[in-house]
Amino acid sequence: MQPTRRAVPAPTPATAIATATATWRRAAVLATTAGALALAASLPAAAISSYNSGPAPERTEVGALIAVWDDDADPATPDRVDWICSGTMLDADTFLTAAHCTGGWTASEDPDFYVSLDQDVQGALDAAAAAHPADPDAVAAAAGVAGTAHTHPAYPGNSSDSKDIAVVELPAGQVAGRWSFTPATLPAAGLLDALGPRGLDAVDWTVAGYGTQEGTTGANGHPGGGERLQAPLTFSALNNTWLRLGMIEAHGSGGACYGDSGGPNFALVDGARVLAGITVTGDVPCYATNVAYRLDTPVAREFLAPFVDLP
Repeated sequence: MQPTRRAVPAPTPATAIATATATWRRAAVLATTAGALALAASLPAAAISSYNSGPAPERTEVGALIAVWDDDADPATPDRVDWICSGTMLDADTFLTAAHCTGGWTASEDPDFYVSLDQDVQGALDAAAAAHPADPDAVAAAAGVAGTAHTHPAYPGNSSDSKDIAVVELPAGQVAGRWSFTPATLPAAGLLDALGPRGLDAVDWTVAGYGTQEGTTGANGHPGGGERLQAPLTFSALNNTWLRLGMIEAHGSGGACYGDSGGPNFALVDGARVLAGITVTGDVPCYATNVAYRLDTPVAREFLAPFVDLP
């Protein structure tokens, strides 16, 4: 399975909020999407779905991935800066996100990555852009903490396992020096298989991230983005690599959309909140299904082992 959505297509300058068409590519943040529209900054920020969703200030471990890159191969023009994906702190200095957020960039784009745990990352970028005009590096540093990305070396994998997982390693103590947070809890090996369909159906599921809203009528735009929100989900299906979660409004669920890539899908298991998977894809208009990359599998655990302590 290759991703069909969930990173922000066509990031706009930090002084604007974007809507985008559902066009996607392996790393959708790399190209300007046809039909992308810049909206006035007065548009209210929103993320996840507009239904059955709400702000997530208590999810202090959930953050936004910011990138600074050259999108025109002209060293005389300023680089571009914007938030592009979501993610989660796994310990004091390790941020988990999706491989299609950190990988697939061209050599000329050569991105630098930053992590922000602000509730309103768009607002932080707007304020930084006003304070540091035409200085993308200063904007990114004001809004986030610089880190080093490690993309799964086998990404984009194949149809049975996309290897769509990455981490950003951050300088010791710098994130905690700016934000208070409690790192997420990873699942034990094979947890989802052990629970089985009946157990997974009984679990309370929550998705969080900074992404845009579901598609609107007409131009099929996806408004909003840049604020950390969360929504309940329902269990749909499980296979060796992916966890599928329902986000249908009539079922009381919300869901993820563009820009929520890499963000957490939490399961409440025996009273403990467990980071079961990360958002990687779903249906194009963002109405029905969220597909998360499982974190309890041997492949995911092997990748994470050098960076974090595994349960």
